[in-house]
Amino acid sequence: MTSSLRLIEADITTLAVDAIVNAANDSLLGGGGVDGAIHRAAGPELLEACRTIPRRGGARCPTGEARITPGFRLPARWVIHTVGPVWRGGTHGEADLLAACYRATLALAQQHGVATIAFPAISCGVYGYPIDAATAIAVREAREWLAHGRGPRELVFCTFGAAIADAYRRELARAPA
Repeated sequence: MTSSLRLIEADITTLAVDAIVNAANDSLLGGGGVDGAIHRAAGPELLEACRTIPRRGGARCPTGEARITPGFRLPARWVIHTVGPVWRGGTHGEADLLAACYRATLALAQQHGVATIAFPAISCGVYGYPIDAATAIAVREAREWLAHGRGPRELVFCTFGAAIADAYRRELARAPA
């Protein structure tokens, strides 16, 4: 199975992939940025599906974990919701939690037979994660996953804006460590 890793600048809600990733908050009930855009594009059924996800410790999806719902009105069959860490200076386990988001999301995608998946820049919006540090983690985790021959076979980093796209380009151009 051939695997690929690529970057596109687009609105993630328009992508015809098996799954898109939602950079969500722990309630999974919508918010701003990518989360709000996905909820609007998917329609009210997404909110209803998220409401059925049981809470654990007050959260439907704790930081570093992932949950899956249908895509409803989206071109994507699935939405995989993950909650990235809020940046607090880098000394509160943020890197480990962000890496866990990618691993949990990819494991859930594999369990559901997802072949193509698109990721936004998790935690880089209102959560304040530094873009270069976040893209290094995202690319490292994606390469690690693909190197072990696990599904999905195509991982897409989908950015909305040149600054984040440039950070991904720089990271993707680096040779794997």
